[in-house]
Amino acid sequence: MLKRLPTALLSIALLLNIGLVKADRLQLSALEQGGLDSSLLLDIDVAGQRLVAVGEQGVIIFSDDEGEKWQQAKVPVSTMLTAVNFFNHAAGWAVGHDGVLLSSKDSGAQWQLILNGNQLNQLRVKAIEKSISEISAQEYDPVELENLEYQLDDALFVADEGASSPLLDIAFIDSQKGFAVGAYGLFIQTEDAGASWHYTGHKLPNPEGLHFNRLFYSKQGELFVLGEAGLLLKSNDKGLSWESLSLPYQGSFFSMVEGDELYLMGLRGNALKRVESGVWEQIELPVKSTINDAVEVDGKVYLVGQGGALLQKAASGFEAFSKRGLLSYSAVTHLENKLIAVGEVGVTKIALEEGAENE
Repeated sequence: MLKRLPTALLSIALLLNIGLVKADRLQLSALEQGGLDSSLLLDIDVAGQRLVAVGEQGVIIFSDDEGEKWQQAKVPVSTMLTAVNFFNHAAGWAVGHDGVLLSSKDSGAQWQLILNGNQLNQLRVKAIEKSISEISAQEYDPVELENLEYQLDDALFVADEGASSPLLDIAFIDSQKGFAVGAYGLFIQTEDAGASWHYTGHKLPNPEGLHFNRLFYSKQGELFVLGEAGLLLKSNDKGLSWESLSLPYQGSFFSMVEGDELYLMGLRGNALKRVESGVWEQIELPVKSTINDAVEVDGKVYLVGQGGALLQKAASGFEAFSKRGLLSYSAVTHLENKLIAVGEVGVTKIALEEGAENE
């Protein structure tokens, strides 16, 4: 007869099992999968003429023929990957759950693990400890010190939990400087093309530790961080200093795009347009679906989101573009004359000149 474990021992066993699962994800390479272009994918980018998409269980796939055939990349982890970014055709970066940060030097065919959540936690603890030490050595604002001490307590608690916090987006704004953001205000950056990374999340105006969902770099050189609860941060000096912007909507934001104006989109079809510097107004979308991503192609703007939402910017506002499916799109890019969207149904190709889905 099997003996029933006492509740306390059962809880410990479950926690140990969760820890083992996390360790497995960080140590086991992504398994080879069939139906590559129909698995759950969360983001896509272009490396020269190559498409690279990331998603569940560490899967990274790439295509050299505009999305007709796909190959699976070699990836050293099997955790969920949330975002991918190529600054040029060769150097790529991807992030995901368990604080994973990956790098590729061959246009996305092979990937190396640069950071995991345990290392990210230590970067965070050391950065906050250093700031506390610097403040304590001079005249200081007691409120600022108290806030840092609170953040240190939180960082130590998270470190004890292990590699738990996900990174949600990554972007390089030039060949040397890049940023990655994530849950509970995670924010790391590099100034040496990814050779080293350091944590600066405690220096951003985010006292409640809200999630950072997305990064966006405008044509004017403005760096934005999109977050939850109406949080939008902006830097005009490539991340050296930040300001929090006041907005007429207090929900989460997931996407920004620049066309004739700068557009900001989020939960339940809520969208804003910047009408002048520092002034944002709400605009109406023809859907109430959450908008997950957007892309600008030759001056035209396209949005994708939950429930198969696919919109384009027209003279009178946003309108439906192509037929709408039932499953969700998580990200979109473009190559040649096509939109390439990814999501619950894997890869979807949409011809720009017709707005008709390619089967």
